[in-house]
Amino acid sequence: MIEQTLSTEAFRRDVLTGLGQTPKMLPCKYLYDEAGSELFDQICDLDEYYLTRTELAIMQEHAGSIAQQIDRDVMLVEYGSGSSVKTQILLDALVDPVAYVPVDISEEHLLRTAERLRSQYPKMEVLPVVADFTQPFALPQPASPYSHVALYFPGSTIGNFTQDQASHILRSMSRLLQRGSGLLIGIDLQKDVGAILRAYDDGQGVTARFSLNLLNRINQELEADFDLSRFEHSAVYNDRQHRVEISIVSRRDQVVTIGAEEISFAREEPILTEYSHKYTVDGFARLAEPHGFQMHRYWTDDAQQFALLHLVLGEEMQ
Repeated sequence: MIEQTLSTEAFRRDVLTGLGQTPKMLPCKYLYDEAGSELFDQICDLDEYYLTRTELAIMQEHAGSIAQQIDRDVMLVEYGSGSSVKTQILLDALVDPVAYVPVDISEEHLLRTAERLRSQYPKMEVLPVVADFTQPFALPQPASPYSHVALYFPGSTIGNFTQDQASHILRSMSRLLQRGSGLLIGIDLQKDVGAILRAYDDGQGVTARFSLNLLNRINQELEADFDLSRFEHSAVYNDRQHRVEISIVSRRDQVVTIGAEEISFAREEPILTEYSHKYTVDGFARLAEPHGFQMHRYWTDDAQQFALLHLVLGEEMQ
């Protein structure tokens, strides 16, 4: 296993920097500690959260043709692997995959998943990497030779980033690939706003617990005193940017202590934690093109809610 995990000091620095800004913000990568990852798995099972089941259905229906595009003897690298549920459908369809490299920030969750996959795929090396995939990381070297590297980025996770941040990730991805290798990536498509918002503010409150868990994490790891009952989850849709903007909102004027630092909050002041951008297929292809990626093929569901895109690396344009 390669470990490039984030330090407590980096967490403290990012939290204090983000909460010192106007407007306040916290990086979405910190939502995924052990408890956050487990809550996100629960979100994926909710009726309102169409994204996971729709992407699963696309993968189940088209796994054979997707595997053909990726080709045989591959080292498959997955960004933000989580529980790797969708990945198993892909691994079952691939011909003689040499290695699977799940990359995730949540170490305990990642290692449990890796151990399970080793028992299910004894002929394939499973080489987990604990890392923040928004930053450069090193790929492990399998013991057996492989034909090429293929990247897999499911779940529309790319939508959590601004266009500049997404471009940075696509650029770093292109540097892990050889010309002709591919990226299989999931994107959530633009659609009815009501259906989108229900996915990010469910009736059971699981998404709210997921958001507020970030404050609990700050309490536990950074000696803070957030009272979670004084904050609430919020999800609104920005029509101009085609994105959901997810925040934790202060219910009252208050002061929170983080270590020796005091942070003031006004009533109804938000802490932005996450975006979820919604794309068109053509729009995402245009975003990826400057980094050398060319649209090769894509698959979607009948209702046009979600799409899996296979992009192939050609010449980087800029």
